[in-house]
Amino acid sequence: MSCSVAVPTSPVFSFYNNNNVNSNSIPSTTPSCSSPPSSPLLKRRRPAKLDIPVASLAFGLSPAAAPSPARDAVVEVDGRGFSVFCKRGRRHHMEDRFSAAVDLHGQPKQAFFGIFDGHGGTKASEFAAHNLEKNVLDEVVRRDECDIKEAVKHGYLNTDSEFLKEDLNGGSCCVTALIRNGNLVVSNAGDCRAVISRGDMAEALTSDHKPSREDERDRIETQGGYVDVCRGVWRIQGSLAVSRGIGDRNLKQWVIAEPETKVIKIEPQHDLLILASDGLWEKQSGSSRYCSSFMCREQ
Repeated sequence: MSCSVAVPTSPVFSFYNNNNVNSNSIPSTTPSCSSPPSSPLLKRRRPAKLDIPVASLAFGLSPAAAPSPARDAVVEVDGRGFSVFCKRGRRHHMEDRFSAAVDLHGQPKQAFFGIFDGHGGTKASEFAAHNLEKNVLDEVVRRDECDIKEAVKHGYLNTDSEFLKEDLNGGSCCVTALIRNGNLVVSNAGDCRAVISRGDMAEALTSDHKPSREDERDRIETQGGYVDVCRGVWRIQGSLAVSRGIGDRNLKQWVIAEPETKVIKIEPQHDLLILASDGLWEKQSGSSRYCSSFMCREQ
């Protein structure tokens, strides 16, 4: 499992911190990630602040220096204001990937993080990890600030279109967080999730896109597809258990890449943001408990 984390007491996450940040950008490959439960607000005991160490990380990591999920069962990255942890599960190959970029366009208060949960191979998750950030930021620059949701949507759709042109198989769920002008822009397509701790609460920021969701099932059936239950799991055309994501060319008519996006103002009481794939939250009974245990962990 893997997760990408930003802590608001750092210059990356906190719009209220005036420290400067060195440029760090890591499009990368990582193991399986996970996500929070669908319950919106969960109580937790307030832990001590987490002091994340700083590592010198650059955008152009050489292939020898970059973490390799095919080679490593565990991948850990510590950057200024964020941390990544990935662990291979029962499968032989890690199909999850991550990206992390801070100091965007020379602005210390801007950052982009993403978790990409591949299925049917790693091609789609690798492609998204290396291209989604650029495509989203290109659209953000082109559009007015008030049109940020449309910008992110077209960034996702452009990435999906580019991947399909590569004639590659497989697909990937995605969850991303764009920090810009004091706002947190969280988007997801599939079942990767984002959760944020706010004071004494842990709040889910995303909702899974699965064929078990009534609105997703209605959309699929309206477009001529069918959804059924296979061994207790809802699947599209008896195959895929998620209804949105990058790739999945054989099911593209029903598996769309359009994300759902939520924009919130970053507040001083925000403690921690976690992006993760379902590999983590399948093992956790509550997002609040994981937030507490993570923040209390000594690095």
